[in-house]
Amino acid sequence: MTEERVILVNEHDEPIGTMPKMEAHEKALLHRAFSVFVFNNKNELMLQQRAKHKYHSPLLWTNTCCSHQRVGESNIEAGKRRLMEEMGFVTELKETTSFIYKAPFDNGLTEHEYDHIMVGQFNEAPNINPYEVEAWKWMSLEAVKTDMEQHPEIYTAWFKIIFDKFYEHINISKSCE
Repeated sequence: MTEERVILVNEHDEPIGTMPKMEAHEKALLHRAFSVFVFNNKNELMLQQRAKHKYHSPLLWTNTCCSHQRVGESNIEAGKRRLMEEMGFVTELKETTSFIYKAPFDNGLTEHEYDHIMVGQFNEAPNINPYEVEAWKWMSLEAVKTDMEQHPEIYTAWFKIIFDKFYEHINISKSCE
């Protein structure tokens, strides 16, 4: 199995090379990533709980899926690929915004990502990959906000940043108008 590589970028999202994913996280180098938010027709967000063996943020709740683009892959193609790999379905996605964040972890790794946010709609139960996802659930954005305020320790760093700073870009009722 070949080691996954990430696309290193500058602060304008211009590619400047590639690097093995773990090395990029060890060196805290800026690289391209994406976060997908899937809603049902009740405007509830599909959350996933990361699998317990993940190298960072195990068992924390987060957005529907996230990962890194591959060389030559568009953001939308990457989002659809990862939705299928993690959640077992594909749906149409729309890019809404992007931002840079940096989040160090207790294990010495750091996420330093140029993150592209995408939203989509789906109304069925996913077919989760247990290697990637421990559990899933639907929650209204209001319920997520309240729970995140009361229990911030059960959510991933990037999800809290996105939810706090880019709420209007993930609220599908507003972002798909």
